[in-house]
Amino acid sequence: MFHIIEKQIQRLVSGHLTARYGETMEVAIESPKQSSFGELALPVAFQLARTLKKAPRAIAQELAGDLGALPGVATIEIAGNGYLNLRLDRGAYGHALLAGGGAAASTGHKIIVEHTNINPNKAAHIGHLRNSVLGDTFVRMLRASGNTVEVQNYIDNTGVQVADVVVGFHYLERKSAAEVAALAAAPRFDYLCWDLYARVSQYFKEHPESEKWRAETLHAIEANQGAQAELAHVVADAVVLRHLATMRRLDIVYDVLPRESEILHLQFWATAFELLKQRGAIYLATEGKKAGCWVMAGSHFRENVTADEDDADDSKVIVRSNGIVTYVGKDIAYQLWKFGLLGKDFHYKPLLEEAPGHTVWVSTDEEQSAGAPHFGAGHTVYNVIDTRQSYLQDVVAAGLRALGYEEQAGRSIHFNYEMVALTPGTCVELGIELSEEDRKRAYVEVSGRKGLGVKADDLIDKLIEKALAEVEDRNPDKPAVARLLAATQIATGALRYFMLKFTRNTVIAFDLREALAFVGETGPYVQYAAVRAGKILSKFGERGETLPDFAAVLTQEAFERQLATEDLWQTVLLISKAESALEDALAKGEPAHFAKYAFQLAQGFSAFYDGYSVIHEQDPERRAFLLWVTLYFGRQLAWTLDILGIPAPAYM
Repeated sequence: MFHIIEKQIQRLVSGHLTARYGETMEVAIESPKQSSFGELALPVAFQLARTLKKAPRAIAQELAGDLGALPGVATIEIAGNGYLNLRLDRGAYGHALLAGGGAAASTGHKIIVEHTNINPNKAAHIGHLRNSVLGDTFVRMLRASGNTVEVQNYIDNTGVQVADVVVGFHYLERKSAAEVAALAAAPRFDYLCWDLYARVSQYFKEHPESEKWRAETLHAIEANQGAQAELAHVVADAVVLRHLATMRRLDIVYDVLPRESEILHLQFWATAFELLKQRGAIYLATEGKKAGCWVMAGSHFRENVTADEDDADDSKVIVRSNGIVTYVGKDIAYQLWKFGLLGKDFHYKPLLEEAPGHTVWVSTDEEQSAGAPHFGAGHTVYNVIDTRQSYLQDVVAAGLRALGYEEQAGRSIHFNYEMVALTPGTCVELGIELSEEDRKRAYVEVSGRKGLGVKADDLIDKLIEKALAEVEDRNPDKPAVARLLAATQIATGALRYFMLKFTRNTVIAFDLREALAFVGETGPYVQYAAVRAGKILSKFGERGETLPDFAAVLTQEAFERQLATEDLWQTVLLISKAESALEDALAKGEPAHFAKYAFQLAQGFSAFYDGYSVIHEQDPERRAFLLWVTLYFGRQLAWTLDILGIPAPAYM
């Protein structure tokens, strides 16, 4: 309701400005600095002051006299030097909330969100969890706002990381594809690859001459020929399934997994390569250290540089002199396909059923499976990739621009984020040995190549273990299966909320104790608010009572009486702002803002819970109102938690 009123006011005021002043502008709506000033503030007089050459307060006085009745607004007041403060009609507002509203309307455009993108060479780690939780939550936010969203998880199954694990199996351990396939059938094959990857990295360091094995393996994988290529398929396919299983633990699922191997085998890259050459987006370097490489001039992706001024040293290699395509080259081809600009498509086959009725598809160079959906061809594309990849993402967008696809380049959005580290205390709890120097640091960085890091499954297991101890202490009479379910839900909420509560440009130092705390800005605190609301209603039912006929008891006049109590009005107003909070978070591209709203919602209900005895209230109208607030809060929080991917436990 709050969201609807905001939009109606914006539309009506904007129309009035056009009619009266001939000005077309987007009307801003703010929250007053203090709740006593009203519910909405319009700074429109300040927006008009320069154009009309009038004092903002004089314009505000004109508008206050001319606007007339605004939907849901009781009074318009002039504040300060020209703000218009609006006070809502509380009775009408509450009554409208009781009546309910409709679902978000479809926007009509397909949005593609690519996230997770873990190299399929070892187990997922804690850094990958920030990517997948951010991406999944952003998808949920977009869908809740009426958008059609396709979720992609790009699988780089031909890259250096996979090649290094293949080197380990092929050259160091002398294992055949069949032998590795047998290992892959056992649990936690991704853990085995984790250790092997670190071992190979160390071997290269001690025996630099052996790096020729990597080059040979990369060539074999790209050509899809020989024992190494067969091994690469076994390793990557098995590890991908492990990654999907890890993400399912956090209720993260995908629509399609495009694989880099098909970018090559289905001639995506070959087609993009010809386009780039034909349109002069890349050129063949003939001298210097990049001689023999196909490169993109720095003038395409660096500001304030002309083609004549461009320094060859600042160009970006797209194809190396040995013929190997760089990551960014293949990503340009992939991005062209995402926008439907390549003139080619993958073949698809079903990979698995991740949820009832939801099939995950994977690209293949084999025959197309019957019933495969149409993927790609999005209007807007979000690439969830960490900040360290910003330069490469700029080059990909530059590739689109160099090909003449300026609009699509503008709709190719790098949804970046900073890294995840660990607090020293968490390292100790997870069994990671630290030096004395590391113990004194604020956080400890992880490194996959060095084997230093926290595997995602280990972290989830540890969170469940700690949550279970708390649940068992509080609920010893509950069945073991139920306690484990509650602990798993609490662990999921703790992890997801911790990954979401920081803005994307913040480096996270993950801390187990902080994440699992039942007080403070944490997932468990928000979940506990849902449990409290459920307890009120369950106790009401245990007394053999039925809910009142809210529509009969809570008339508009009744709402006006009940909402005259300021703290109750502020509680209802806060609960009603979920949709508005979602739109604001989407506009800013910050899931953290929506997570913050969930925390504020929990705080508001906690105050309500402590301040009012719902079941024991004697006044029938007040009792019905308090029950309705409890139900309304439960519904709004459930919607909010679902968007955040946080389950609501039955008890804690």
